[in-house]
Amino acid sequence: MTSGIHHVTAITRDIQANVDFWMGFIGLSLVKQTAGFEDADQLHLFYGDPQGSPGSLISFLAWQGGARGRVGHGQVAEISLAIPRGRIGDWLTRAMQHRLQVEGPGREFGEPVLRLKDPDGIIVKLVGTDMPDTGWPAAPAAIRAVTIWSEVPEQTIHFLSQFGFRQDAAEGGLTRMVSDTDVLDIRDASGFVPGIPGTGVVDHVALRVADVPELEGLQQALSGRNSGVTYHDRKYFQSLYVREPGETLIELATDGPGMAVDESPDDLGRTLMVPPHFDDTTDLRVRLPQFARPGEERIPMRDLPFEHRLRQPEAPDGSTVLLLHGTGGNESDLMPLGNRIAPGATLLGLRGRSTEEGIARFFRRNSMTTFDQQDIRSEAEAFAGFWQGAQSAYDLDPDRTTVLGYSNGANFAAAIMALHPGLIRRAVLIRPMAVLEDLPQVDLSGVKVLTLTGARDPYGQYAPRLNDWLRDSGADLDAQIVQGGHELGAADLTLAADWMKEG
Repeated sequence: MTSGIHHVTAITRDIQANVDFWMGFIGLSLVKQTAGFEDADQLHLFYGDPQGSPGSLISFLAWQGGARGRVGHGQVAEISLAIPRGRIGDWLTRAMQHRLQVEGPGREFGEPVLRLKDPDGIIVKLVGTDMPDTGWPAAPAAIRAVTIWSEVPEQTIHFLSQFGFRQDAAEGGLTRMVSDTDVLDIRDASGFVPGIPGTGVVDHVALRVADVPELEGLQQALSGRNSGVTYHDRKYFQSLYVREPGETLIELATDGPGMAVDESPDDLGRTLMVPPHFDDTTDLRVRLPQFARPGEERIPMRDLPFEHRLRQPEAPDGSTVLLLHGTGGNESDLMPLGNRIAPGATLLGLRGRSTEEGIARFFRRNSMTTFDQQDIRSEAEAFAGFWQGAQSAYDLDPDRTTVLGYSNGANFAAAIMALHPGLIRRAVLIRPMAVLEDLPQVDLSGVKVLTLTGARDPYGQYAPRLNDWLRDSGADLDAQIVQGGHELGAADLTLAADWMKEG
């Protein structure tokens, strides 16, 4: 039986910081980037040795700006990487040079250990082993161990022993299980809090299975005792998911066909791969976050009042489309639309900061047609600060920036034009209405606006008040009615694209 760890998968909230740590500091190779097999809007990166060998792989799902999880029992809490024993001092120096907080060296099970955290707070241990020393600098060659926190450690140990791991030693609340290549450390976490999924936590650990026949045998054996066993084709390996008695998610993954099944060995990780069951590849690629490898040119993201995402096209034309989503959306929702109407534009998507029953909005509402006036004003003020910072940070030209808003985002943009005239100079407002109770007298001369109202939109009856105010304020208004409801449609794309081309 093949035994050992195949890979570990965790969740990050900042893909660029993640790449900088795992490729830049740790030195692993990026061997695969793919859209998520379950949720294509999740970027999934695999790091490992240059060949993408099982046992070296650490992968991350990107939840950009996502809620943080909590480490507790029923989770992998630590990832250990194997380094030559004599290189502990070099890694300690490297960590200090990178200004990383590091603990140690200490000793665990007789091995020297350095403890640090990745940008999401995941504990990463560098463990000195008797592996060959290939020189310095050199990335860790493989995963040494993972630490599983269990409320029922004896049951967890018994369950994992069927996959080629055997109980070896105990130390300080940890029970060590060893395979032919690596280690599982099981910590007695009884009485501790349960883990909560989210960013900064490990989603699962995958254990190695030789091939599909062995995996099918395990599926048959496990299904009789665990109704939660599920089979998946992950293209690069076949796998089963199962919960061990302590609730940690365990994946059983075949060694093959491997990461080179759709890329040459010399080009692993260079191209974004989309799983074959997703066919909306153009829009999908626009929604996924961009990143730069260490040493590549990049735009440093700034800490500004709104959670945001910047996407640059392959051939930027110097224009920008600033995207404001509708109720329940996020900073990437309108990126496909923005890309279609202005393929050469840099896209800047914002996420609303007000929430309603857990979903994002740009301001609170009191009812379906009345709105929190103070919240609108305070958020508009925050946007003014954001936009000033974004122009400087990302070298954006306000005269070549178009604000594209849908529904709640369109209403927010209109309110900004009223409260901060001149801040927005071009706007496409899809399904808008006036949300300010008192529309001020302002001068919008030189401001160009396209409004798109749905003929069957139940909110369409409120659009004329906004259109009249825009005209009275001196805006260059093109007010169009499309055959549709409140939803976005093909007519919106066509009219917006034509309007953008007219300048």
